Amino acid sequence: MLHLRMITPPDRTDAVVAAIEKTVGTTHLAVVPGAARRPPGDLVLCDVAREAADELLHDLQALGLEEDGSIAVEDIDLSLSKRADEAEEEAPGEGADAVLWQQLTGATHEESTLSFTYCAFMVIATMIAACGVVLDNAILIVGAMAVGPEFGPLAGVCAGLVQRRPRLAARSLTALVAGFAVAIGATTLFSLGMDAIGQFEVGMLENPRPNTSFIWQPDPFSFVVALLAGAAGVLSLTSSKSGALVGVAISVTTIPAGANAAVALSYGDFGQMWGSAEQLMLNLAGIVLAGVLTLLCQKLLWRTRRRRRSGLPNARPDL
Repeated sequence: MLHLRMITPPDRTDAVVAAIEKTVGTTHLAVVPGAARRPPGDLVLCDVAREAADELLHDLQALGLEEDGSIAVEDIDLSLSKRADEAEEEAPGEGADAVLWQQLTGATHEESTLSFTYCAFMVIATMIAACGVVLDNAILIVGAMAVGPEFGPLAGVCAGLVQRRPRLAARSLTALVAGFAVAIGATTLFSLGMDAIGQFEVGMLENPRPNTSFIWQPDPFSFVVALLAGAAGVLSLTSSKSGALVGVAISVTTIPAGANAAVALSYGDFGQMWGSAEQLMLNLAGIVLAGVLTLLCQKLLWRTRRRRRSGLPNARPDL
């Protein structure tokens, strides 16, 4: 269940209440006239099943609440209410399958913004992976994968393409490219510094590395794994199962590939550098492709369900 808190202009409160009451899967409706002060208006509260929330949010936005009032959405971790249970049963579909497009847009916007913190995580993760590459240590590679924040911009690119939001896609792509550029550049300098103090040496990179040599030797499985990881990552975002993102993060070699490219560049090993770059591009392309296809499938699924439920010949075009 989700909890909605709205500030509504007094002249639109009745329309808001009507929109809530007509939505299957809503309950616990409360109206407090004149309670809001900034902006002035009425306070309207309700709970809604996750699978019915997207339709309700669209109706509320159509009433202009996001411009003249406000709409706040919160997850309900625990609701001890028979009526809430009935509302979830009445709502079509399963909550885990529902997509809140507004929430997805907001989440990807935040995660895909080029910021100091984002770049810092990219640099730190790539430096950790560089140590794993040189030491042929798979544990360090996995740790670097988990630290890397690159899935946020990748999800932003997917959401921007599917929702036809070119600004979101462009901002996410900028953050992705700039983040890797900064991380690889910083890690190249890090590798040179480690070499200067005797911690790295070219032999450590050129020697057989059974645990990490796959990073710069891409094969068809690299793309297949990236496709699967992209689908799983998007599903984890849209279903609010964010814990699954950790599994996604450690299944693709984007950060390690960037790290191997940086170390190889510092030693002038262009063979490994280009192999790592190919691995990186294969993973990024696979994740974006799978993410876009997953979101399109979810769009089609919910459009079909809404069409069946409403009996309308066409679903809402902007879903």
